[in-house]
Amino acid sequence: MNIIRNTPVALVLAALAMVTLAMGGARPDAYSTCVDENGKISMPRDYRANWAHLGSWAVPAQTDPGSGFHDVYTQRETVEYYKKNKRFPDGAVLVKEIRKAVWDEMATGHVVYAGDTDTWFVMVKDDKERFPGNANWGDGWGWGLFKAADPSINTSKNYKEDCIPCHEPAKETDWVYITGYPTLR
Repeated sequence: MNIIRNTPVALVLAALAMVTLAMGGARPDAYSTCVDENGKISMPRDYRANWAHLGSWAVPAQTDPGSGFHDVYTQRETVEYYKKNKRFPDGAVLVKEIRKAVWDEMATGHVVYAGDTDTWFVMVKDDKERFPGNANWGDGWGWGLFKAADPSINTSKNYKEDCIPCHEPAKETDWVYITGYPTLR
């Protein structure tokens, strides 16, 4: 047993293990973590703890669709790539978490704060058109819609009906409302 000769290999393996754990136990390849071989999109794990927060939106009117607090996250390497190239890399994953707005009176006055999560939107950048014929893939992205009742099920049946109508105004910026993401600047 030659411990000294094997030490560099052990150090490299330990470093890779720490990076993997820091990323929520997943490889950095987005298609291996939240997309299966058929294009089924699932919720990324531990995104709130391990990914970069891009920015927040608030839709305050309780009667508006999508009302609440919208927080958007992506992998840290996606932020660095976007800053350098001004576009999202193939495999980038965006998670928009919508939490209900809670209206309350506190000692400081009338407040609105983020309550429980209601909905998640997940977009996976796809420059290679990996899943032709899959109704949740197209226009350069995979599209997912998840509800709090069961976040393991993508409730989107067709991105052209369930997703694109809200993203139409952001078509010129690759379907993403980047103006609300100061982390990308």
